[in-house]
Amino acid sequence: MKVKIFFPIAMALVSMLGLSSCKKYLDVSPQSAFDEQFVFSNVANTTSALMGVYEQLTGDNGYGGRLSMMYPYDTDEFIGVTNASAPDNNSRDLSRYNLQATNGQLTLPFQQLYTGIERANICIKNIPAMAMYNNGSETEKQQLRRLYGEALTLRAQFYLELIRNWGDLPAIFEPAIDQSDLYLPKTDRDLIYDRIIEDLKLAGELVPWRNDAGVGIDERITKGAVKGLRARIALYRGGYSLRSASEQMERKPDYLSFYKIARDECAEIMQHRDKHNLNPTFQDVFKNYIDAFKIEPNGEVMFEVAMGKDISGRIGYYDGPRFYASSGTAQLGNSSVRAVPVYFYSFNALDTRRDVTLAPYYNNADKTKAVQTMVNMVSGKFRADWWNPAPTSASQQTGINWPILRFSDVLLMFAEAENELNSGPTAAAKSAYEEVRKRGFKGNETAIGTTPSGKDDFFNAIVDERYFEFGGEGIRKYDLIRWNLLASKIAETRSNYTKMLNKVAPYNNLPQSMYYKSASTEVIFSNSLYSPAPAATPVGYTKVAWVSSITAVWITNFAQYFKPNHSELFPLPQSVVESNPKLKQDYGY
Repeated sequence: MKVKIFFPIAMALVSMLGLSSCKKYLDVSPQSAFDEQFVFSNVANTTSALMGVYEQLTGDNGYGGRLSMMYPYDTDEFIGVTNASAPDNNSRDLSRYNLQATNGQLTLPFQQLYTGIERANICIKNIPAMAMYNNGSETEKQQLRRLYGEALTLRAQFYLELIRNWGDLPAIFEPAIDQSDLYLPKTDRDLIYDRIIEDLKLAGELVPWRNDAGVGIDERITKGAVKGLRARIALYRGGYSLRSASEQMERKPDYLSFYKIARDECAEIMQHRDKHNLNPTFQDVFKNYIDAFKIEPNGEVMFEVAMGKDISGRIGYYDGPRFYASSGTAQLGNSSVRAVPVYFYSFNALDTRRDVTLAPYYNNADKTKAVQTMVNMVSGKFRADWWNPAPTSASQQTGINWPILRFSDVLLMFAEAENELNSGPTAAAKSAYEEVRKRGFKGNETAIGTTPSGKDDFFNAIVDERYFEFGGEGIRKYDLIRWNLLASKIAETRSNYTKMLNKVAPYNNLPQSMYYKSASTEVIFSNSLYSPAPAATPVGYTKVAWVSSITAVWITNFAQYFKPNHSELFPLPQSVVESNPKLKQDYGY
């Protein structure tokens, strides 16, 4: 079983520090010197204070809900919650890129991320100032340096999430009590990126490798996670983003220097395969470890948000197939993250990742499957019928961890950066790319195709491979933005969606209906997913609309209000602008 890192004393110490969630932007209660001296007086108390920083990753307003399952959609893989009640100035408008500053899904995540920064700032200020940081025992010094590095890394993660959703923002690197003015203007995101990239360089020197002597295999940040996150942030810094001055997507001329940082960090991680490596089987990462509440033993899951039953979120409940708990008779789950049908048919039929990433069914009370229409296919990596132990109650708080970084991402970031730095893929870049792809095609590795040798073709292969590898993990939208491909991929998906509706090649031979085995605990189809369906329903099978479930309304609904050079970023929450006279809306909001 996983060892949950959020234990009760952490919250008691956080309360002493006056670090309860903010009611308004940066509305924090300064802590007293006595409280600081008590909390940062020994390793145990300091560790508990750091757990209060980790806690700000969790919950409905963190990676247990909005940051993981609402903010990253609509894209060419999945769409967010939809029904006839849109527009609603809430989650449905968020999914459709129809955002107003008053949208109900913006304020609380924004506040929680800044609360996380404040908590991290207090730790970052106080830990190096502790007497035992330099004068304690060797064990105490090692432990405190790790805590300091973790605090720097967590602050970087909070800033990354803020920047990739809102762009330029107030930069706060000191605790509120030390700020002469809490009404700060926006800081250019590149300056914030530069600062946290340097912070992570330091953190990488302080935090140990996973499973080093004295370091358990748990859900805390270790060296590989620091380096992988530094690589990711460097690629964002070197990528495209929507700029306030021009209101255009731009990439700065010095971008290659950040691709080098990403390449070098990934290369170092790849030299430590005893710490981090791919699980041999893609499905096992989710079914046998994340969904079984266990630590993945190969170190593939490098950074995950540890959830607890009472401070977690709705992963698997909000986004996966509906299910029945053993203690009830009502169907549970929202099934609010739905697959774009084009995504299903983008996968090669031999790619094992398709049937992990996409779940075309709901669960019946007797554990049998009820296949849904194609437009109701949902996200599948965190499905309840894989949970071990199985759900026993109707609680929406599932306890499923959210993976922020996997080793396959390191391999593909390395390949991408190598290709860009060398004006084409090196042998090492091809090898890293093929390692991920072969795992996806396990058992049919010869079917992966020929790896491109040209720079543009290899880049496009990376774009596609990340599409297949990370579906439903909240990564795709932000990848497409940093590549300046979000607008074109939305247009391409809408075009292909229309071809599918109109039975135009390459979708002209797809089945309009599927027949699935009745009363089966596995999805078993009697007809091919790639050929026209027979007219008669076979005995023992049930007919369900497949391609015929697509309508013009579904196509119109997809990313309906997206506008290039505008929708790549959110508006600031209206309450934030109203509370800080130095802030204003940008990007056409």
